[in-house]
Amino acid sequence: MRFLLIPLVALAAYGADYQLKATPATVAWGYYWSAAKPVLRIKSGDRVEIQTMLTNSPERLAAAGVKAEDIEAALKAIYAEVKDKGPGGHILTGPIFVEGAEVGDTLEVRILKIQYAIPYAYNSFRPTSGVLTAEDFSQGATRIIPLDTKRNVAKFSDHIEIPLRPFFGSMGVAPPEAAGRLSSAPPGTHAGNLDNKDLVAGTKLFIPVHAPGALFEVGDGHAAQGNGEVDITALETSLVGTFEFVVRKDLHLKAPRGETPTHFISMGLNPDLTEALKMAVREAIDFLVAEKHLSRDDAYMLCSTAVDFNVTQAVDGTKGVHAMIPKSIFK
Repeated sequence: MRFLLIPLVALAAYGADYQLKATPATVAWGYYWSAAKPVLRIKSGDRVEIQTMLTNSPERLAAAGVKAEDIEAALKAIYAEVKDKGPGGHILTGPIFVEGAEVGDTLEVRILKIQYAIPYAYNSFRPTSGVLTAEDFSQGATRIIPLDTKRNVAKFSDHIEIPLRPFFGSMGVAPPEAAGRLSSAPPGTHAGNLDNKDLVAGTKLFIPVHAPGALFEVGDGHAAQGNGEVDITALETSLVGTFEFVVRKDLHLKAPRGETPTHFISMGLNPDLTEALKMAVREAIDFLVAEKHLSRDDAYMLCSTAVDFNVTQAVDGTKGVHAMIPKSIFK
C-alpha cells in the first residue's frame, strides 16, 4: 500500500481546510514547548489533514527487513536534516497555532478520520525500558508486522492476526511556560503521549490550554495497542489524520478528557500507578457532578458500580489510567 499526498485543492473531499505534511521544517522531534514556533495557524472550527511519521530510523527499519521502497522519503529527510531533537524521542507534526485559544480555555480535538500511510508496523523492546527489563529480557528485539488493511488485521505471525484499530499515541498542546521544553515521553496536563487506544476516529479529546494558540502536535501512530503498552511500543506505524479544532471558552479542565460515541473518558496521570488511579476516579467524579448533576457521594458509588478503570500505559515514566463511563446508563 502506498500513501499518495493529496493536492490541497482535493482536500474538500476529506472535509479538510488545510493539509500539513511531515517534513524537516514541520516536525517537533521529542518535545512539547510553549516557545516552539508554529508551523501552521488556523481558526477555531478549521479542519486539518496531518501527516505523521513513525519514530524509527530508516537504517533500523532496513535492518529489520523493511524494503527500501517501503521506507518513506519524508522519514529519510527528517532523520537526515533535523538536528534539534529531544529530550524525548517521538517525531511529532506541528505545532499548530489555533487562533483565539488562551490559557485556561480547552482545545476540543475532533478526530475525524485516520488513514494508514505505509503497509507495515513494527514492535520492539529493549532491556532498559518497558514493564519488564533486563531481569526478564537480556536483549531487545524488533518485529516488522505487515498490515492487511483490506481485511483490517495485522499479521503478527502465520497463526496470529491482530484486529487493526488505528489511533495516535501522542496528541497534545504546549505545557505551561514554566515547564520549559517538555519531553514527549511522559503524558501530562498537556495530554501528549497518552497512548489511549480508545481515541480512534470518531472520538474527541479535550485538552486544557496552557499557552496562547494551544500549539497542538500529533504523532506516535499506532495501528493497534493493548492497554498498558507493556513492552513500550504498540504496532508503531505512520498515519494520516484529519482533525477539527474547536476552542472551548465554556470548558475549564484540570486534566485531559475524552469522549467516544459510547463513553465519556476521564484520565489520571502520575508516576505512581495508584495515584494515577486516584486522579482518574476524582476526575470521573468531577465530570459526573458537573455534567450529570450527581452528588459526590452518588458519583463515587457510580464509579464503583458502572465505570471501568483501565491502565492506559505503564512505561513512559508517568503512568496513565483512564475511566470509561458508559453513556448507556444515562436515561
